[in-house]
Amino acid sequence: MTATATVVVVVAAISVAIGRAVDAAGIAYGAAIVLALVAGMAVFLLATGQQLATIDQVRSGLRRFATRDFDARVSVPEDALAEGMAAEFNALGELLRAEKTDVDQRERLLRTIIDAAPMAILLLDGGGRILYSNQTARELFFEGKELAGHNFLGMLADAPAPFREAVLGREDALFSVEAQQETETYHLAKRHFDIEAEEHVLVMVRHMTRELRRQEVDVWKKMIRVISHELNNSLAPISSLVHTARMIAQQREPEPRLERVFDTIGDRAKHLQEFVAGYAKFARLPKPRTDFVDLPIFVDRLRELAPFAHVSGPGTGKGFFDVTQIEQVLINLLKNAEESGSAEGTITLEVLAAEDGSTTFVVSDRGSGMSEEVLRSALLPFYSTKERGTGLGLALSREVLEAHGGRIRIENRAEGGITVRCTVPGKERLSASASAKLTLSRM
Repeated sequence: MTATATVVVVVAAISVAIGRAVDAAGIAYGAAIVLALVAGMAVFLLATGQQLATIDQVRSGLRRFATRDFDARVSVPEDALAEGMAAEFNALGELLRAEKTDVDQRERLLRTIIDAAPMAILLLDGGGRILYSNQTARELFFEGKELAGHNFLGMLADAPAPFREAVLGREDALFSVEAQQETETYHLAKRHFDIEAEEHVLVMVRHMTRELRRQEVDVWKKMIRVISHELNNSLAPISSLVHTARMIAQQREPEPRLERVFDTIGDRAKHLQEFVAGYAKFARLPKPRTDFVDLPIFVDRLRELAPFAHVSGPGTGKGFFDVTQIEQVLINLLKNAEESGSAEGTITLEVLAAEDGSTTFVVSDRGSGMSEEVLRSALLPFYSTKERGTGLGLALSREVLEAHGGRIRIENRAEGGITVRCTVPGKERLSASASAKLTLSRM
């Protein structure tokens, strides 16, 4: 029974009692009692109504709290009891709002960190449905699209076999796939865990090609430094002794055969020193000093350095690279093109500027081209098909471009010759996996 119904019943009972009174004094006395009771009940009803209204607000607020809506507030009445209840509810709301804000901030920070991670990260449910993917995963697998809710395992039917086997396997795996005539290597790791008694799978894929190549080059560089040091230590006294022997021989009667011996030893020592110096340059390649480059001015400079090539470029635009290092790369490539047997006027260099700030340099010739075996090995240090080649030209070019965060690709042309395509990113660096794709979506 509500407070209002209780008051009505009490007033009705009193009225019946008064109605049974027989004298005027009794009626007056009864009327006074009724008036006092009605006034008291009105005060009680008002106070009870305020408390009930406060309780209703608290109940409504608690229902909102259950849905993680912590913005509910209770208006503070004048009644002391209800006021205390409202104040405690509002204090609880402030605490929950503060904790929710803190949790939301940490969640946003965590998402930002994960989204910027260089490895692809996917969170799947037990059936393979995508619950979350970071930016790298979207670029690597889904052409930049958000495919939350799709089944990742169902997309593997057309995936490269090594990748599919790695995903479906039970252990972490290192796998390689062919992409754009190059072998790209990846590391895949999986972790299984339960969230609220439901199975989840965390899949992490990391593009390892550049890192493995960097480690390989570092080994080469260490070996080169050791060999260069030992050879220079031996060549220096040899050159000195040849000079001394020549001076002694000049004090006696001239001996043509001895002079030829000295000349031969001196020439070979000088050649070996230059040979070692070339390798030492590869081992001591400095980090690129990148800056904005006016491309039309850069193209004009290349025309002066390579008058035998047809050089074209944009009328406007800026690149972002180390001018000296990229210029040396292009000179090496143009020299190779000139030595390839190309007919006069068939060597070209095209400079292309992209909207994202990246710059591509395309060197083409009409020489004899390369066999498939040579194409696979052309960028390796010390590999050369030239009789007196050092095998450093293309390897050094790749080292420079990858230090810029870029790439180099060599391919045969349909009607003879080769094309070397070099790309360096703009000021905003590309992620490691941006250049390699394991695309699963064709939507």
